[in-house]
Amino acid sequence: MTQATHFVEEVNAFLTPWRSEMPLAVESLSTPFPFFYFTDRKLIVHCISLEVLSAGVPVSFFADLSEQMASQGIKIIHLWEDVWFTKKEVVQSRLRAAFGETQRIPARLTKVRRIDKPTLNAFIEKNHLQVATTAKYKYGLFLPKQYERIIKANLPSTSLLINSFSHSKEVLVAVASFSGGKNILRDGQTYRSFELIRFANLLDCTVVGGLDKLLKTFTKEVHPDDMMTYADRDWSDGRSYERLGFDRLGSTSPQTFFVNPNSMERHYTERLEESEIPSDWITISNAGNWKFLKKFK
Repeated sequence: MTQATHFVEEVNAFLTPWRSEMPLAVESLSTPFPFFYFTDRKLIVHCISLEVLSAGVPVSFFADLSEQMASQGIKIIHLWEDVWFTKKEVVQSRLRAAFGETQRIPARLTKVRRIDKPTLNAFIEKNHLQVATTAKYKYGLFLPKQYERIIKANLPSTSLLINSFSHSKEVLVAVASFSGGKNILRDGQTYRSFELIRFANLLDCTVVGGLDKLLKTFTKEVHPDDMMTYADRDWSDGRSYERLGFDRLGSTSPQTFFVNPNSMERHYTERLEESEIPSDWITISNAGNWKFLKKFK
C-alpha cells in the first residue's frame, strides 16, 4: 500500500459514519484526486495526495475548482495529505463540525477576557490548522465550571472538557487575535484599520456566537474604523463572516509553498532561496483566501 492509498483509506474510514452510499459523480467535476460527495449536505471532501500532486497541476486548479463547485451550490473542502498527517486531530474536529457533530456552547454562558501570548499560541497550535502569528490584541472565551452540565455525554469533546474542569474552575473554549491599527486610505477617507488574524474553537466544540462576542468586545475596547480578515478557501466559503456584517471583497491568489514528502513539513516561498529547495520537495498551490472588510466608521 502506498502512502497516498493509506491517506485516502484513512479519510474514507473516518468519513464512513456519514456516508450512506458510495461517492457519487458531481456534474462537471473533473479532478485526478479521489473525493467523497455527501449529497444531502452538498459537500465534497477532496483528498489531495502528494503522490498525485507531484505530477503537477495548474497553479489555479484548486481555486478554479472551488469557484466551479460554488456555482452549483456545493461546498468543497480541499484536504491535503500533509495536513491530514500533521494536524489530524484538528482536521477531524473540523470535519465533525461540517456534519453537525460538535459540542455546542452558547457564547452567553462564557466570559471574555484578555489572554497572554503563550496562552494564545498554545491554543492555536492545538486547535487551529495554521500557526500562531504575532498579534497585539488577544482575547479568550472561558466557560465557567457551573455550566459543566451542558456537556453532552456522547461527543468526542466530552472527556476533554470534563478532564479540564477537574483541574480548573473554567475552561478556555475559544480565542481570537487582532493586529495593531494602521492608517488606510479608503474612498477618500483615512481609516484606522485592524485585522482579525486568528479565531479558533476548542477541538470538537463550537461556541455559538463566540466570534461575534469576541468582535464586539474588541470593538468596544479598541474602537476600530474598520477590520480586515481572511478565510481559507481550502476549507471555508466565508459565509460565516458575511453573517457577522463583513463585506466580501474578493479572493487572493493561490499561495505557493513546498512540502517535504518525508517529514510532511511545509516551507513557504518567501522564506526560501531557490537554491535551498531540494529536488524531491513537492510544490503546492492552494485555493487562496477570501478577503473581507467590516466597516464601523
